[in-house]
Amino acid sequence: MMVQYYLRELLRGTVEPLLLFLIAELPMYGYHIIKELEKRSQGYLKFKASTIYSALRRLEKDGLVLSSWQQVPQKQRRRCYELTERGREILDTKLGEWQKFYIAVSKVINS
Repeated sequence: MMVQYYLRELLRGTVEPLLLFLIAELPMYGYHIIKELEKRSQGYLKFKASTIYSALRRLEKDGLVLSSWQQVPQKQRRRCYELTERGREILDTKLGEWQKFYIAVSKVINS
């Protein structure tokens, strides 16, 4: 139980930067983002769809991503997300802070 709580708390601060990072590479729809996070983390990052879609709505509300409906051949329309210029600036800031944090924690652990 304690491990799950700890993991949940760690993930809380990383969901939005991870979404911004993926969307910066290539505009994506929600389900694709969920699968990409799982694939790149080799199954470690498994988010509920509700978590991802809530975060995407917050990012859109904050002006960090834009969404548009796109028709996919032989399938239903999908909402595709792309990064705004403001989103790119915020992502750069968050990545810089994450790198500083990672380096500091690594120094503590490896001392």
